Amino acid sequence: MITFPDIDPVIFAVDLFGVQVALRWYALAYIVGLLLGWRYVISLCRNPYLWGGRSPLAREQVDDLLTWMILGVILGGRLGYVLFYQPGYYLANPGEILAVWNGGMSFHGGFLGVVAGILLFALVRGLNAIRIGDAVAAAAPIGLFFGRIANFINAELWGRPTTVPWGVVFPGEAAGSCPDTWIGPCARHPSQLYEAGLEGAVLFLVILWAIRRGALTKPGRVIGIFLAGYGLSRVIVEAYRRADAQYISAENPFGHVIRFGADWGLTMGQVLSLPMLFAGIIVLIWTGRRA
Repeated sequence: MITFPDIDPVIFAVDLFGVQVALRWYALAYIVGLLLGWRYVISLCRNPYLWGGRSPLAREQVDDLLTWMILGVILGGRLGYVLFYQPGYYLANPGEILAVWNGGMSFHGGFLGVVAGILLFALVRGLNAIRIGDAVAAAAPIGLFFGRIANFINAELWGRPTTVPWGVVFPGEAAGSCPDTWIGPCARHPSQLYEAGLEGAVLFLVILWAIRRGALTKPGRVIGIFLAGYGLSRVIVEAYRRADAQYISAENPFGHVIRFGADWGLTMGQVLSLPMLFAGIIVLIWTGRRA
């Protein structure tokens, strides 16, 4: 097993006029992911050949798109967490909904926020939403990679107990929440790193390979690859990731959320990701049949 490295989630903190301002690794991951994604979209749009003759966005339009993406990621991610994971708590404490500094962001909510941002941006500017979506989907794994690395540094969203040699002994709650029958330190799958590898690095390389083979010349193809790739990656990793605490009980130790009749064995992450997988497959079939 591996002992979790002693990494402070706060990079630095300063006191400004009596108010402490801190830069956290999680915030830095969002900043770096968005900026690198923005630069990557610029590089794609500078090459009309990749798009079959004409890029969907001019440079200044990519700059404007970044603002819409920031709003979509933050607002969508927060509202998605509120609605998908803890609606009862936030209904009773509405003042906490916008308290993003207390933690709680949902990828699926951020995804829906980005989709809404793309549609509104395209509508306002009179642009092709599908082609803009292809550009954003090509860059999305960059942000996912850095976000999952930040989850690991924060020692959050850890995996299920394991005896594999690369199991990590996380601090805090994770160290004391193994089954009573567990012997020795509570090592867990570093599921954050699994996700960084699959949803981030591997998916980015798959999309890059597809782009080199002409995927951007078929509107919607990259969107389909991203949807199917993320959905499949998340469904796989959820088998090694500890379920969200609000779904775990003595009668439901694995946090399965579909339990009427027989136990379907699905976590909330899988319930939200399977539609993405199926939608991605449908989009890929649709783009493959178009001339």
